[in-house]
Amino acid sequence: MKILEWIDYRLPIVTLFRKELKEYPTPKNLNYLWNFGSLAGISLVIMMLSGIFLAMHYVPHVDYAFDSVERIMREVNFGWLIRYVHMNGASMFFIVVYLHMLRGLYYGSYKKPRELLWILGVVILLLMMATAFMGYVLPWGQMSFWGATVITNLFSAFPGGESVVQWLWGGFSVGNPTLNRFFALHYLFPFLIVGVVMLHMTSLHRFGSNNPTGVEAKANDKIPFHPYYTIKDLFGLGVYLCIYAFIVFFMPNFFGEPDNYIQANPLVTPPHIVPEWYFLPFYAILRSIPSKLGGVLAMFGAVFTLMILPWLDRHPVRSGRYRPIFSKLFWVMVLNMGVLGWIGAKPPEGMYLWIGRAATAYYFVHFWVFYPLLDKFEKARESHQKESVCGLEKLLRLAVLCIFGCATAFLMRLKRKK
Repeated sequence: MKILEWIDYRLPIVTLFRKELKEYPTPKNLNYLWNFGSLAGISLVIMMLSGIFLAMHYVPHVDYAFDSVERIMREVNFGWLIRYVHMNGASMFFIVVYLHMLRGLYYGSYKKPRELLWILGVVILLLMMATAFMGYVLPWGQMSFWGATVITNLFSAFPGGESVVQWLWGGFSVGNPTLNRFFALHYLFPFLIVGVVMLHMTSLHRFGSNNPTGVEAKANDKIPFHPYYTIKDLFGLGVYLCIYAFIVFFMPNFFGEPDNYIQANPLVTPPHIVPEWYFLPFYAILRSIPSKLGGVLAMFGAVFTLMILPWLDRHPVRSGRYRPIFSKLFWVMVLNMGVLGWIGAKPPEGMYLWIGRAATAYYFVHFWVFYPLLDKFEKARESHQKESVCGLEKLLRLAVLCIFGCATAFLMRLKRKK
């Protein structure tokens, strides 16, 4: 089109998109685990669009916030759909980001020369956590109020932290100034995430994508991103949207907390304050340390450990396919994170407390002890051996089949009832 040529001559946007999204040379052996990056980007767009529409009707005031959410659900046209898309979108966003990071961990996508790419990814995760936490406060339910009170109080563990807590609250307790600040920041942070995502993509395109073998692909081993991987991403997007829609329409409160449908009451403390599921492993690490300051340092240290991972694992082989001990420890770590998530939802007492401490200790030993030792003692498999589909790929395929099987059985059951 002549108008696009006219614009591109003066502002080369079309050339930029053609170079970075169409002609971008990509290793030809990427599997479906590389879909999660694009799915995370699409999830971010869905969250931003649905959030903008919700902000048009939401009232950030302690006397009206809870009722405004109920009004969105009951009176605004398709308000229930927008809210459920946004509410469950947070969980879907974290699922694809965590899977994206697991793929990076297994295939060594954090190693030289992609260290900064990995660090920017961890920064995105931190911004997501902050955004999700502030968004969870906005409905002003019981769990929102008490979750905000508990989490913001963590900063009081540091010297001079009381002043920081009062600044976050805007007073001497969680109240209207807190809600207003969280609403403003919750609206702002997604745009910060977009900025870091652009840096993340720029860093990715500097050296190109990693691949399952962990060996840098040569020019004749690469193909254009479009149409080969756009088609693959569209298939992954179709599967993702089917799962997303199933949750939104058939089990919209699956990830939610029942107490959050009770209006916030500062005089009534819930029997067990539990954050959203995607915070549970870090919440378990926080509670496993007897000291408040020690728990906060351990929680932030868990994220900091991920950030410096490129310097903890200096093994010359990237991919877990060729590292027999590393691949086994990887699955132990995945299981350990599942245990931490389970413990985070349990009261910190008795057996749960000791299991949480053991899982927390293993988390740090895994990265700070095992990774440096593997650099010295682990021998890689011979690269000429026949490659098999890795355990992560098998697990992904099995999970997709199970989800679709359960969804089909559920829909058939509903049809029989009608």
